[in-house]
Amino acid sequence: MSRFARPTLLLLLIAGAPQQFTYDSPPINYSKTKAADPVADVDARAAAGKASLEYDGPQGYLKSILKALEIPVSSQVLVFSKTSFQRQWIHPRAPRALYFNDEVYLGYVQGGEVLEVASQDPALGTIFYTVSQDAERRARFVRQTDACLQCHDSTGLTLGVPGVTIRSVFSAADGQPRFNLGGFRTTYRSPFEDRWGGWYVTGTHGAMRHMGNIAFPDDPNPDLKAFRDKGANVESLEKRIDTDRYLTDTSDIVALMVLEHQTLVHNLITRANHETRLAVAQNDDLNKALGVPLRPLTDGTRRRIGYACEPLIEALLYSEEFRLTDPVKGTSTFAADFEKRGPFDAKGRSLRQFDLSKRMFRYPLSYLVYSKAFSGLPPEAKEHVAGRMKEILSGRDERSEYSHLSVDDRKAILEILAETAPALASTWK
Repeated sequence: MSRFARPTLLLLLIAGAPQQFTYDSPPINYSKTKAADPVADVDARAAAGKASLEYDGPQGYLKSILKALEIPVSSQVLVFSKTSFQRQWIHPRAPRALYFNDEVYLGYVQGGEVLEVASQDPALGTIFYTVSQDAERRARFVRQTDACLQCHDSTGLTLGVPGVTIRSVFSAADGQPRFNLGGFRTTYRSPFEDRWGGWYVTGTHGAMRHMGNIAFPDDPNPDLKAFRDKGANVESLEKRIDTDRYLTDTSDIVALMVLEHQTLVHNLITRANHETRLAVAQNDDLNKALGVPLRPLTDGTRRRIGYACEPLIEALLYSEEFRLTDPVKGTSTFAADFEKRGPFDAKGRSLRQFDLSKRMFRYPLSYLVYSKAFSGLPPEAKEHVAGRMKEILSGRDERSEYSHLSVDDRKAILEILAETAPALASTWK
């Protein structure tokens, strides 16, 4: 046998054969790796007696856990479609409540047995937990690596990684999704008219229409325009639900818009993280087999990393964002609470400042560039993102995906980053 035969065979097996990667395989080892996310931290502090999680009335541990995780009550949004594993308790008169901050999502169901929690780990992605709503049991976050992933691991919905997604469905009067009519995965790119089916939506939005606040009849050809009109510009839910059973009486439209953007970006960060680590590990395995130095990365490996990171870059810059044709205004303090978190530059500018007249944010770069999840990207992914951001923000990349970025937008983004994230800004100039 030629001395080149075995390495050539290995090259074909590693580079040519279909990959059987799952996130439970090396180098990710999702289920076996100890989580290092905000929920794991609170759980450890509670176990050590350093954090207090108290049961309080009909909502159980909800208030206490929101406080411990620093999740604002104003982030509350309500979904009445039966699209949770606790679906038996969910219906239009008793919607499921969701709350969130930059890193954690929490679901509460009236009469439900558990609180549902999803939290971002910088290396693993979204980690899922449940908390028993039993007053006789001390609150503990139980990590779920099987049941939750039956829905929260989908190529179509969560991009093939453990993640959170926002769905818009045609909900029947009892909350059952009418899948025969279809449905939508909702992001910041989605047409307004396709959003929020099966959700309550409070706020004003002019002549724009959405699918929220209404149930669709058992009709194979419903008059969608008429039903969308019925759910438009709703400012109070008092005639639809008993708002006293919730922490606040709103399901804020601005909170919903932020949630749609954030869940997509979290999933894209996770995918870029996992795919980059896999590409680098396979690059090293191949070079070991060939008996050559592990680095530099091959051109093929760099292309794989670029392929994984490009969708993230587009989402961070709100590429192909749906353009608003009327102003949007919420009914809670969510927008003000969100904006005041900053950080701000010397001119008082922040990536959290809303526009809500033509687009969601005033400065079109996602606030999630400040997140631990983004900071936790592998060095090879960060290098690719930095190189592409240089091209885009300098104006050298003239593709249509970034035509929405004006010269002033690009300049403002770099100026804000220079003062609020100088280490990041230095690699993007």
